[in-house]
Amino acid sequence: MTTASGRPFRFGVQLSGPGESGDLAALARTMETLGYDVATLPDHFGDQLAPLPAMMAMAAATTELRVGALVFDNDYKHPVVLAKELATIDVLSAGRVEIGIGAGWMKSDYDESGITYDRAGVRVDRFEEGLAVIKGVMADGPFSFQGEHYTITDYDGQPVPVQRPHPPILIGGGGPRVLSIAAREADIIGINATLSAGVIGPEAIASMTAEAVDEKIAVVQQAAGDRLGDIELNIRTFFVSVTDDRDQAVADMAAFARVDDELIRNTPFAVIGSPDQIADDLLARRERWGFSYITVGGEDVESFAPVVAALAGR
Repeated sequence: MTTASGRPFRFGVQLSGPGESGDLAALARTMETLGYDVATLPDHFGDQLAPLPAMMAMAAATTELRVGALVFDNDYKHPVVLAKELATIDVLSAGRVEIGIGAGWMKSDYDESGITYDRAGVRVDRFEEGLAVIKGVMADGPFSFQGEHYTITDYDGQPVPVQRPHPPILIGGGGPRVLSIAAREADIIGINATLSAGVIGPEAIASMTAEAVDEKIAVVQQAAGDRLGDIELNIRTFFVSVTDDRDQAVADMAAFARVDDELIRNTPFAVIGSPDQIADDLLARRERWGFSYITVGGEDVESFAPVVAALAGR
């Protein structure tokens, strides 16, 4: 499968643990100096920083670094409230917010917080309405909406975000319905594993194969139609190792994940090898799938920097 992607590479870092919070401002400045474009956080209730205040702290410490979440769970915050908070950060950062949003998937968050874990179809319905609300309240003038889950009446969202009509929206998805919604509505699509089980387990890992990603991209292409050229494709890599011994690193990661070496070697969710090998892989993956926006973990900031230096903007 070949996709037409003339987009230059962008690189992001997904932060999470409290170990990264000792000097978040310094870390943000380091990411910016090393050429990373975006800093994001997940939106979960475990041992991590809350995305919104961390986003503002990183934006305040930098001048170019963009900030966001991978991704906000629509069920955890009313979309009018989330839209106002994100618009405020966009204003305070001079237009550096990216809006990552999804339907929610991690069952433990719901169980621990007491938030009802509705079946997937209901969560996706509510997410689709929430997305419409966020877009509507960031537009000009009063906005009204009547849905099954949200009712908005003559609400004029303020402040108005710097980025018009709204900051870029990233929707992450692993299943056909969410990927189709993303293809119609998002500026950026994050290709995910299939997370319908509510946990990361064998089902999710099996959906990370190169062939499974082919199928996900095909869903996006069909649903996007003429929009395809306007969509940026993102992937959050989970298996990252910058090393001169690629074969051993692949074998070690395959053993850890309890999968065949070839899955790790070929999946776009893994970046393993020397900086030159990884750069070649990313160029090939952009040609095959269209991935131009690559996200690594907070623990990879320094080791992955030579790849960023080689490919940023290309």
